[in-house]
Amino acid sequence: MSWIVSLQKAIDYIEEHMLEEDLSIQKAAEQANSSAFHFQRTFSILTEMPVGEYIRGRRLTLAAQELIRTDCKIIDLAYKYGYDTPEAFTKAFRRQHGIIPTEARNFTGKLKSYNRLVIQVSLKGAEPMQYSIVEKGAFQVAGVKRAFSLCNEENLSGIPKMWDEVNRDGTSDRLFQLNNGEMKGVLGICVDNRNTKPDSMDYWVAASCKGEKLESLESMEIPASKWAVFEVHGAMPYAMQNTWKKIFSEWFPSSGFEHAGAPEMEVYPAGDASSPDYYSEVWIPVK
Repeated sequence: MSWIVSLQKAIDYIEEHMLEEDLSIQKAAEQANSSAFHFQRTFSILTEMPVGEYIRGRRLTLAAQELIRTDCKIIDLAYKYGYDTPEAFTKAFRRQHGIIPTEARNFTGKLKSYNRLVIQVSLKGAEPMQYSIVEKGAFQVAGVKRAFSLCNEENLSGIPKMWDEVNRDGTSDRLFQLNNGEMKGVLGICVDNRNTKPDSMDYWVAASCKGEKLESLESMEIPASKWAVFEVHGAMPYAMQNTWKKIFSEWFPSSGFEHAGAPEMEVYPAGDASSPDYYSEVWIPVK
């Protein structure tokens, strides 16, 4: 339950500071005793929307409510809710609600409301999850790495593009050939930079390799850890996304384990990733 309480504290913080210009994922994450990376990841998995999208939706919801309840000028509402010009506010308002502010004020058309999030416990878990706890020593990986900012949530769009590139340019095929370590398959690795760059993360597409000269590839040591290893059955990306959602919504709240802060890994063995019979894994460091 403490995990749920912490997440609710972060959401409450966002609501209480909704109109502040410097509202950041990092500050919200601190309320949940989490890094910006893990808070953003958990939030987007559970709600199926990025934190930034939730904040924008809530601000425009509150702006619409104030628009129809008060005589506040549209230009003042624009500045209040974080827009530099009335034109930018009107454009964003139309994108969300389908009408412009003056139409809303005249009660013309419908409004779309993003309601305040409340974390609730519900009965889940009827479908079992297959997992094991594995203790593993440190091992080397090699591959390609990119840094992504958490401030503008570029990781959410950038990581799928990165996979498209490495699959298209042959990097993933090369990694399969170099894979001679204990981990079998190509790895997607999320590295939390909370201690060096709190508002960024590194993402690797890599393979477990040893005893090789790896020209043009970077290398990293994955530290010794205790891992929760979850089986994933089904076509990508849905099967992987569904497993992550169950891990955060069902397994973590009830297991007694906490995230240990080391890198997370998705393991993609060779095979047809679009097949309903495709097998992959999620590795999460736990304590």
